[in-house]
Amino acid sequence: MLKSNKPIYQQIVDDFKSRITSGELKPNDAIPSQKELARIYKTSEMTMRKALALLVEENLIIRIRKKGSFIKPSANKQLPLNTATTVPTVPKIYFVHRNVLARLLNDGFYLAMLSGIAEVCAKHNIEFSIYNMGNSLQLPEELDAGYIFFGLFDEEKAEFMSTVAKWKQERRKMITIQFYFPHLEIPSITGDNMAGGYLATQHLLDLGHKRIGIIVSGKSHLEIFSDFSFRLQGYRLALSNHNIPFDPDLVIVKDVGEETEASGYEGFAELMNLAHPPTAVFAASDYKAIGAIRAANDHGLKVPEDISIMGYDGQPISQWTTPKLTTVDQNTFQFGQRAAEIILQGNTDSGSPESPISPQLIIRESTRIKE
Repeated sequence: MLKSNKPIYQQIVDDFKSRITSGELKPNDAIPSQKELARIYKTSEMTMRKALALLVEENLIIRIRKKGSFIKPSANKQLPLNTATTVPTVPKIYFVHRNVLARLLNDGFYLAMLSGIAEVCAKHNIEFSIYNMGNSLQLPEELDAGYIFFGLFDEEKAEFMSTVAKWKQERRKMITIQFYFPHLEIPSITGDNMAGGYLATQHLLDLGHKRIGIIVSGKSHLEIFSDFSFRLQGYRLALSNHNIPFDPDLVIVKDVGEETEASGYEGFAELMNLAHPPTAVFAASDYKAIGAIRAANDHGLKVPEDISIMGYDGQPISQWTTPKLTTVDQNTFQFGQRAAEIILQGNTDSGSPESPISPQLIIRESTRIKE
């Protein structure tokens, strides 16, 4: 994220300006705390404090006592327009997937991402389509189009990697989401799953829980799927910061091809069968969490009175469950929005991954203070 020779605090200020100009940060948007921003930018709180002070001086943010910091209503008027984002470089953008079921594309995770792409395309009068590459590994003949790739491979990484290398030679305008081939020098958008796992676990720790179970997806404890592996790292880091020993018995790994309520139900049951079951469960997807809530009910436990349960993803349905689900929103709308902007800016020749999209903790009813 921060790559120039300018002082770090000035790079942070410039990054905020860029995000305000592009519309990623909008007037009145709340911004994270100084401590959280220092973690996101991987710098000290002192440096972050200086950057925030400059942003206040330049009338770009406002601090309200006991409420937090916000983008000033007039912030986008304080900065010159970013012409790079207003001059489209492609006539059309494709969201390319590989055999993702139509019902899943209508799932909240995908729908938010697709909406982010569609919004940017509509703003610049660019055509947008979803394209299933299937097993053919073929793209449309349109060499001048932009291509956003997501969820294209599982067991055939080597085959797909050679295909992407061929597309690179054809000078296709490409960007990937949630996977990265550094040697091919294709930009990538990722979510900060480690930060999200940390936020979820820290929330439960703040509520007084010290024995926290986690349900993730993978082949085994030694082969956890990548996104969940990072969420587990965040879980372990939060425990470590509170001097709580890591207990592998509290980690339940479910081998599933897609996230289901059933895997959360089964994982919760396994945790409850422990000699010393947890007082809180971090089900590392919302579907798992919904299944865990059902399992808790079947075990005669009330959520959150007897046990706290939280999810991950920010699925729309999480706001209507009973009880309403505490979760971590991945902000996948920003995945799509930023990917489309990078293509329209003509910045697809840089192989550097973009800064991870920061997740957001959403506190609802399914977690409470441990009594």
